[in-house]
Amino acid sequence: MTQPLQLPLDVTAIQKLLPHRYPFLLVDRVLELEPHKRVLAYKNVTCNEPFFNGHFPGHPVMPGVLVVEALAQAGGILTQLSNEAGTDGKLFYLVKVDNARFSRMVVPGDRLELDVTLKRTIRNMALYIGTARVDGEVAASAEILCAEVKGEA
Repeated sequence: MTQPLQLPLDVTAIQKLLPHRYPFLLVDRVLELEPHKRVLAYKNVTCNEPFFNGHFPGHPVMPGVLVVEALAQAGGILTQLSNEAGTDGKLFYLVKVDNARFSRMVVPGDRLELDVTLKRTIRNMALYIGTARVDGEVAASAEILCAEVKGEA
């Protein structure tokens, strides 16, 4: 019998769910979960992020593609936690991004809130709607499609 899920989930628990590691693990904590529906997580954006060295010197801004990647990772966590049978041996890849909108820069010191809803599943794919916020203000949003592939042994 498995232990009931205790929220919030910290980065150690997240690393058991996602294959990503530093510097590409972009979710620090999971705050809320409605299995098969929604997850709320966040990323603490610090001045030590390696991408700030070149994006942009003297005016650090988190790349929009990484904000979308953080939303996709939160979606992966939603899928992993929703599947009681587990997803061991399976990997999920980002295959499509639609309707991406960027409305606020994300900078060091921000706490990037990742609110992701599962819109639908189609065979081995999941379609998510993600909204990233900072201090309650929308920074980015997108529809994200991820597909499952069997992992390598």
